[in-house]
Parts: sequence; structure tokens; C-alpha cells
Amino acid sequence: MDPKAYKISVIIPPEYKDELMDAVNGSMQKMYPGYDRAFSVTRSEGTWRSLEGSNPFIGKAGVSIAEELRIDFAIKAEDLKGVISAIRKVHPYEEPAIEILPMIVWKDVIGL
Repeated sequence: MDPKAYKISVIIPPEYKDELMDAVNGSMQKMYPGYDRAFSVTRSEGTWRSLEGSNPFIGKAGVSIAEELRIDFAIKAEDLKGVISAIRKVHPYEEPAIEILPMIVWKDVIGL
């Protein structure tokens, strides 16, 4: 069974939050009737080690630690490709952390 919806999580520098949310909101249908721009934002600390040949947006080759935001949201399945393309256009990281999880729509569970 193909999923009807996906939960997307994106890790991004704080200064890109509004640009990302605007781009995503403009590339998807409303998931919740009567609402748009529905996101959850959580502060986090990211750490990574840039290897030889990489071109990190933050830091330089070696270990980096930075404040980041995790932005979570739900989308309809047919919007997946457009949303991921919108994220890539505004995301500053060479390798953005994007998680895509199949989602059961709660209204389907109770028959709404």
C-alpha cells in the first residue's frame, strides 16, 4: 500500500528557517483544511566531521558543532518531489539532512 502522506524533517541553520518554511509552503497543498504553513520547530545542536574534499557551509575540514533547527511537517504524497526540490533550492548545506517517513493520516484511522 502506497502512503497517502509523509512526515518530513529537515535540519537547517536558524537563519534559514523562514525561507525554508515559505518555500515548502509554496510547493505543497494544504495538509490541514483551513491552515497552511504548519510546521514544528525544535532547536538542536548538530555535530559533524567534514572530510577531505568536502565544502562545508559551516566550519572547515574537521569536527564542527553548530546550533541548528529541526523543522517537521506533513505533506500529501503527491507533493513529495516538489517539496524536496523546494528544500534543496533554499538549503545552504552541501548535504542537507532530510528525513522522509511514510505517515498514517490520523483522520483515516478514525474514518473521518
